[in-house]
Amino acid sequence: MQYVVLQVVLKEEFLGHGSRNLFELERSINEQAAKGYRLHTISTTNGGSKGFLGGDRIQATLVFEKNL
Repeated sequence: MQYVVLQVVLKEEFLGHGSRNLFELERSINEQAAKGYRLHTISTTNGGSKGFLGGDRIQATLVFEKNL
């Protein structure tokens, strides 16, 4: 097996819920899938507040695997 580990920072909306940049997460997953990798594991941690009116940051760590 061969593995790739990526980290994507998701910026949460200040008011309401959801991430403003889910396309970045989707792009990362699709790029690795095009290379023959599959998403094995994803974990998230809260990166703290970005500041006044900025919302929170969530760090997503993605582990992809591919059979050789």
